[in-house]
Amino acid sequence: IVKVFIATAALNEHTISPDTKIVSTGSLTIPNPFDPDKPTVFKDWKAHGPVNMREALAVSSDVYFYVVGGGFRNQAGLGIERIDTYLKKFGFGAQTGIDAEKEERGVIPTPAWKAEHFNGEVWNIGNTYHTSIGQYGFQVTPLQTVRAIASIANGGTLVTPLLYRNETKIGNNGVSIGIPDGVLSVVREGMRMAVTQGTAQGLSLPSLHIAAKTGTAELGVTKEKVNSWVIGFFPYEAPRYAFAVVMERGDAHNTIGGVFVMRQLFDWMLWSTPEYVEPILPSMNLTN
Repeated sequence: IVKVFIATAALNEHTISPDTKIVSTGSLTIPNPFDPDKPTVFKDWKAHGPVNMREALAVSSDVYFYVVGGGFRNQAGLGIERIDTYLKKFGFGAQTGIDAEKEERGVIPTPAWKAEHFNGEVWNIGNTYHTSIGQYGFQVTPLQTVRAIASIANGGTLVTPLLYRNETKIGNNGVSIGIPDGVLSVVREGMRMAVTQGTAQGLSLPSLHIAAKTGTAELGVTKEKVNSWVIGFFPYEAPRYAFAVVMERGDAHNTIGGVFVMRQLFDWMLWSTPEYVEPILPSMNLTN
């Protein structure tokens, strides 16, 4: 799911244009400075072929975001310092300020963080690659994530989450993340493509247009357990609501995850809470 925010950073920094294609043959290989006969291989979850920014978000290409994050051959990358800067813009690595008793901050992996937790080890390009797809030491909360995706949807405002009952609402103007809506619109388009033709097709509904990004975070050395994510917003044309679902520590071979759960919720909402989706449902003439 972090690919949404890496994409935003890369576009805003002009690291890559929306239409520039990167080819994923299923992996990215770099020389091993310690043993030239054993290069280091960074795998994609499948071979996607040539994909641009929108397509890479739709199919969730790991190789595309390895390159955009860390660079490869003639394509420059953001680098870990700018990745850290942009993730902080979206509120990661800090408390959201919600009016609750306890809140975790999460972790954005950086060279300083690695040196502190791994006996002074030096940061390497592989660490940047893995951070660019949300792995390594990356830690986020669902609340941080739904807040961040809301800023993508609303044109660039990071709000403070508030809890309220009934109709007692409190004003919340939020703060600007300082990224033009023209940049964010490309990311939104990629998220919509994820629903119409990519990894989030399970959320494709005729009467409710949703934009989403899936994520599968591998856990542990054996990677037999995963956290299954889906984040997004709706309606796509005029966003009103953002969402984040994470199903924790599921079997890596289980096909029921975040998308399945969110689809069940949307199906229920269409029947039981039409006030959330009524403005975009087609009008029907019931007179004879």
